[in-house]
Amino acid sequence: IDASTSVVMSVNNSLVCWGIETFGTESQKEKYLKPLATGEIIGAFCLSEPEAGSDATSQQTTAIDKGDHYLLNGTKNWITNGNTASVYLVIAQTDVEKGHKGINAFIVEKGMEGFVVGLKENKLGIRGSDTHSLMFTDVKIPKENRIGEDGFGFTFAMKTLSGGRIGIAAQALGIASGAYELALQYSKERKAFGKEISKHQAIAFKLADMATEIEAARLLCLKAAWLKDNGKNYDKIGAMAKVFASETAMKTTVEAVQVHGGYGFVKEYHVERLMRDAKITQIYEGTSEIQRIVISRSILN
Repeated sequence: IDASTSVVMSVNNSLVCWGIETFGTESQKEKYLKPLATGEIIGAFCLSEPEAGSDATSQQTTAIDKGDHYLLNGTKNWITNGNTASVYLVIAQTDVEKGHKGINAFIVEKGMEGFVVGLKENKLGIRGSDTHSLMFTDVKIPKENRIGEDGFGFTFAMKTLSGGRIGIAAQALGIASGAYELALQYSKERKAFGKEISKHQAIAFKLADMATEIEAARLLCLKAAWLKDNGKNYDKIGAMAKVFASETAMKTTVEAVQVHGGYGFVKEYHVERLMRDAKITQIYEGTSEIQRIVISRSILN
């Protein structure tokens, strides 16, 4: 059960590949999407900044139009695949006066002059996934590397993240399912007071709650994916799947550690890693609070 591998693939497939496939030009697809889709290279999605996390409209990274190219300056942080990626989708402000309508998305290649990858973050969980800050100093971006019409960047980011949430929901579901399976197995092997701990109601009820919530999370994930695959609006259900699956992952992994007792607290047993991995699913690609904003606006409008 490796949550790091799943987020590497989720970012590459749900954000980078889908974004270029859906909104990119034919030449962009030919040059970048094909090697991304085959796994020859992987991609990164660069929206978050030191001062712009949940508030994606507050972009400080700028891309100034210089005629035949843009000049990119700024810093992105918390970037999954930060060092291992070869292609980066970077969201930047091109016209401050236009606010979010003055934001654009650009395809940036690793190795472009002025592009520096910072140190790897020392994280609580998903430690097998490389997370870095990225620094851009007068990086020349060809005009043909802009995705969509001028000012399309914010819409691009929001539409892409809406689908990406389904990927993170699925990741959270996998973490929760893995923790539940390990707890179930352990409960049938560990004995206390003369019988397997699974036969004690206190543990059996924990397992029952885990199984119920995981099944509900799975159905939400499947419905969101079905809506996306069939070209229907999935904003609300995607947000529901993400917030519910991520909170299920956190709750399930904590309870899995509890079922393991003292053994759950040591690295020899896998559940402590899953508990550390679960937390980030409530934070990245839209915090639980942001998901509730999306859901509440949808149902109230």
